[in-house]
Amino acid sequence: MIIPFILLGAATLQLLCANDDRPPIRYDYLSKPDVQKFIQAMHTRYGFKQSYLKKVFTRAKLDRDTLSRYTGKFKKNSTVGSWERFKLHIVNDESFKEAKEFKKHYYTTLHKAAKRYKVDVDYIVGFIGVESHYGKYTGDYRVLDALATLAFHPNRMQRFFKSELQHLLLFAREKRYDITELEGSFAGAMGCVQQVPSIARKFSFDFDGDGASIWDMEDCIGSIARFMHEKGWKQGEKVAVKASYSYKRFSRLKTGYRHSYPLKKLKHLGITPKQPFPYKKAMLIKLHNTTHDELWLCAPNFRVLTAYNASSNYGMAIHKIARSLK
Repeated sequence: MIIPFILLGAATLQLLCANDDRPPIRYDYLSKPDVQKFIQAMHTRYGFKQSYLKKVFTRAKLDRDTLSRYTGKFKKNSTVGSWERFKLHIVNDESFKEAKEFKKHYYTTLHKAAKRYKVDVDYIVGFIGVESHYGKYTGDYRVLDALATLAFHPNRMQRFFKSELQHLLLFAREKRYDITELEGSFAGAMGCVQQVPSIARKFSFDFDGDGASIWDMEDCIGSIARFMHEKGWKQGEKVAVKASYSYKRFSRLKTGYRHSYPLKKLKHLGITPKQPFPYKKAMLIKLHNTTHDELWLCAPNFRVLTAYNASSNYGMAIHKIARSLK
């Protein structure tokens, strides 16, 4: 399942979040019984040398910034970001210009991926723009520190992070990476499409014939195209259409990708599509701007975008970048 890893770690979305700027500090992980138990389990189940694991944990640090994001100091789901922050950092004229340059530079690879997986080029571009700003922001947190911190200090997703630490060790061994050198987001997501270790092990693949790498842009393009295909993307079909609404604010229905309504019901409330929308039902998405709410009617393809990151704002950011390329 792909949903968790982007919710936790898209490097570009770190631009949307506060950061208390406290650097990682030394911490005696080997003194924790849970760590000793973890070392024994990794040795027994996967054949890791205990001496190697002890060396790794000796070098792991406590990342207080990362921990605070999952223990209440940061508002739950704040890592996703408000629409105003998306507009400020990601959905803007500069990003649209970069999207055009990226599309031109990787034209051959993008069209190869789109043809193979029957998806739309512009939405591949949108994904990579939101995930890593076209490879410019893949994260500067040391992944070992982030995952060791979240695996062995109480937080609301500790079980998940302990599993990801296990996958990090396996990923580093399989790829022959120095685990202490890997960098990513504050929750361990790595590469140009921001994958946590379990997803990197499962979904990374070689698209350009030179070996699979989650930091290789051509492989990332292929990975996103394959994901879209597997999640049911319909090439050439609608994703979202802006809606007309007479008032500045809307609160009459629940909104978001989980809430779909018959177009007849929406029309009764004064909500109508500004362009042809060939579906009887639509997900109703509200983007909260400073001065007004922006309503959109979304089709099944939009749900594919939110399967990568369970956020309507995230999906709309991809859509707007893609539309800027038309």
